[in-house]
Amino acid sequence: MSKIASSQKRIAAFVIDDIIISLLFFAIFFDQIDSLLASEITSLFMNKDLLVVSPETMQHISEKTTLFIKENLLVFIAIKIMYHTFLIWNNGMTFGKYMLKIKAVDEKSGANLSFGKSLLRATVRILSEFVLYFGFFIAFFNPKVQTLHDKISGVIVADA
Repeated sequence: MSKIASSQKRIAAFVIDDIIISLLFFAIFFDQIDSLLASEITSLFMNKDLLVVSPETMQHISEKTTLFIKENLLVFIAIKIMYHTFLIWNNGMTFGKYMLKIKAVDEKSGANLSFGKSLLRATVRILSEFVLYFGFFIAFFNPKVQTLHDKISGVIVADA
């Protein structure tokens, strides 16, 4: 079996993957985000002498942003789950893992993950993110550098 991937490589892969997912989300929802921001930014810069944001304007921006998040949160979660499930199932690597030359494999056999294991891992990963990344922090106290989603799905991340 390959050497366990370091925490540093896993963190870097995580950041790369989150940037990619954010760019995907931004591309998919560009028109909505653009319309959300365009009218607010325009109104802020109409008065060039005085760039003071009124409480009413801040309230309006906050309400529009909250509505956007409520309307699209499930889509964002689905994108993240699909990204991690299909890429890990396909070859054990997301784009971030590929760039860092690390791979998610079955803990016992070292083989690529089944679709079910990949889906379970991706779903628990989302739950870990929503609970203040608790599931990620346990990797720092684990000899196999396993996160909660790795432990539950029987996965290790190893050097490829």
